[in-house]
Amino acid sequence: MSDVQQQIAELVKNNEVLLFMKGTASFPQCGFSGRAVQILKACGVDAKAIKTVNVLEDDGIRQGIKEFSNWPTIPQLYIKGEFIGGSDIMMEMYENGELQKLVGAST
Repeated sequence: MSDVQQQIAELVKNNEVLLFMKGTASFPQCGFSGRAVQILKACGVDAKAIKTVNVLEDDGIRQGIKEFSNWPTIPQLYIKGEFIGGSDIMMEMYENGELQKLVGAST
């Protein structure tokens, strides 16, 4: 496993709610990342409790997370070490109540 993959694995393992995104929770740098943060806030997750990784700061992470999850787009949400998906899947899960249960169980 490469250093980047090891770094990503550690982040995923050590954070209950982890969002790989463009920008930060307080300053998203793409609409999809902003939407992902808003969905988590709507689920009752405190913005300060969301561990985010700004993929724009590290190209290795930006490419590596796509390989790690086998998912081509960013943002990517992990809850309790499990890959959930991007903003579209998050919205779908929010609308049917699944995401609230997942984040409620982990906060």
